[in-house]
Amino acid sequence: MLDRARALERGTVMMTIVVALQWVAAIFFLVDVTDDVTHSGFGSYLIVEASAAVALFAGVVSGAYLVREMVLRARTDALAVATARGALAELMHLRFAEWLLTPAEAEVALFAIKGCDVGEIARLRGSAAGTIRAQLARIYAKAGVNSQTSLIALFIEELVEPIIHVDRAEAPNRSTISKIADR
Repeated sequence: MLDRARALERGTVMMTIVVALQWVAAIFFLVDVTDDVTHSGFGSYLIVEASAAVALFAGVVSGAYLVREMVLRARTDALAVATARGALAELMHLRFAEWLLTPAEAEVALFAIKGCDVGEIARLRGSAAGTIRAQLARIYAKAGVNSQTSLIALFIEELVEPIIHVDRAEAPNRSTISKIADR
């Protein structure tokens, strides 16, 4: 997240410098056209030069506006990503407490949600693969699912607006996405 913020800041600074240079060029051309008109009168070549200066000025103004909008959108998107991260962390904490997971099971569940397989979890925790399999079986039972994919789906469907409408009479505790993931 910090890298994205730094990249956004660098991009903003670079675009600000470019817009500032364009602004200086636009002012130079407008002053030059004004000076030419006062000293030489208004000729046909000045119409072209004045049009170019006005177009450059309009480009600077619209470019500055678009850069500003792009930066604001990027900041909004970064905030949304941070909010989603926080929401997912809070949701996992709540579900783990609701399922009465032990601290070890919660850690294994977190690794499983992150997509780690049994071998990776065993290596990361310094445990035997059989121990991890047993913990995952208890986690799945407590969560009411039967696979890692279903466990992940439980969290995703709470964070994302449901695309598939669920018939609650058919499945009061599990959505269609979880059923699909169990296959």
